[in-house]
Amino acid sequence: MRINEVRPSRRILLAAAATGLMLAMTGMSLAADKIRVGKAITSSFPFAGLELGKEQGIWASEGLDIEISAFQGDGRMQQGFAAGAVDFGVGSGPGMGYAAKGVPAHAVAALAMEPRNMSLVITNNSSVKSIDDLKGKRVGVTTAGALTDWLTRRLSQSKGWGADGIEVIPMGEMRTRLAAMRSGELAASVNSIEEGLALQERGEGKVLATFGEAVPDFHTHVIFASDVLIQKNPDLVRRFLRAWFKVAQFMKTKRAATTASVARTMQVSEKVTDDAYDEEIKMLSLDGTFSPKAVEVIRSSLKDLGILDTIPDASSLYVSDFVPMK
Repeated sequence: MRINEVRPSRRILLAAAATGLMLAMTGMSLAADKIRVGKAITSSFPFAGLELGKEQGIWASEGLDIEISAFQGDGRMQQGFAAGAVDFGVGSGPGMGYAAKGVPAHAVAALAMEPRNMSLVITNNSSVKSIDDLKGKRVGVTTAGALTDWLTRRLSQSKGWGADGIEVIPMGEMRTRLAAMRSGELAASVNSIEEGLALQERGEGKVLATFGEAVPDFHTHVIFASDVLIQKNPDLVRRFLRAWFKVAQFMKTKRAATTASVARTMQVSEKVTDDAYDEEIKMLSLDGTFSPKAVEVIRSSLKDLGILDTIPDASSLYVSDFVPMK
């Protein structure tokens, strides 16, 4: 075989090899960053935005592949941060206090404002007929130090009964609390509006009251990031927040798709999520900005809940470098 017959084949092989290398490098550069995201509870309309974002390709649009884990309250999720098992988390405003206790994570954005999505629910066999009947009664919440805990104590104080005028019982998820209400162990429970509406839809109970107007200056939910990412990979934090606020905008403008997705995640009917939609969307932040008034209320709540012995400096609770998001 002559040399001039070999060279074209060799050139083709070299070109193919170069093309393959370029494709491999491109594939590597396009690989999504895998991140672990925790949510304090499963039964939350705003938190269901995590799954909605996956369905709509919003996380992927920022080069993120999220792995979602649900916990039984803020305390458990913060333990996940302490163990290095969580990169980002969505939880309650009072959960910000764990940073002051040494948990290596801080709030980096406000997710939702006043607690329009929280309700006080009772079963049909409850002896409680009004808020006034709750004095001295046992009310179920998720975990000690969680938002449900604080709201119950705040209600008790607003009625002039003191912080302990209602006996707060931490019991984790709704299924456990519902069973305890049915047996008479609990008089009522603090739950999401969706859980209360679902009880009504099934004919098992009803919403006694909501907390939307009771606490006007508040961050019901915030977004947490591990301190390692805040310090060493701030660009990843920004990408996560950009994706989240794309999700928030989608939820704000695409009602039908949002209520359908949230219903699947929360395992309730679309009627329930549609009935709750207007209240949920009112409280959703679209840029993550922290409200100074809301932060002040949360600072006081941390001592009220016993999360901290003293009221902490605001600077120890959150990092504002990443918001507002455009």
